Amino acid sequence: MAELATIARPYAEALFQVASSQDLKTWNEQLAALALVASDSQLRQFAEDPKVSTEQVFQVVSAASKQSLLPGVQNFLREVIANGRLSVLPAMVQQFHELANAASGVSDAHIYSAFPIEPAQLAEVVASLEKRFGRKLQAQVELEPGLIGGIRVVVGDEVLDTSVKARLERMKVALTA
Repeated sequence: MAELATIARPYAEALFQVASSQDLKTWNEQLAALALVASDSQLRQFAEDPKVSTEQVFQVVSAASKQSLLPGVQNFLREVIANGRLSVLPAMVQQFHELANAASGVSDAHIYSAFPIEPAQLAEVVASLEKRFGRKLQAQVELEPGLIGGIRVVVGDEVLDTSVKARLERMKVALTA
């Protein structure tokens, strides 16, 4: 895993330098679509076939992204394919996303909830979490019924677990100690 991060870092930094002088949001969206496509194992197998040209791989990946790619994004994708780094593309895009967030002062918040959260409730939760974590958050909600109730929030390497499952685990530890 560390090897992928090491390979991805220079690509992500170069991407960020180019994209920051342009429309960062559009770059982020297009790169996210490419990362999703590149994470497909069948596509990577196709790309590694020696009988397939880099142009063919480029055409398949760009068509699968279902977006009209910016010229800079096209150039980036061509370089990644030419250098045989398509399998590292998701890690590159993740690091690019982190650099873009850091530049804008925003962090990703992964909210795991036992039940669906209504938009009005989510706005309140995010406002409360922004105060708690001291920064602007971009929330993404995932359902996790195993939590029984409450939420678990992951922001970077920080975790706030207010779920019923976590409370029961803490009670179990306290009672068995």
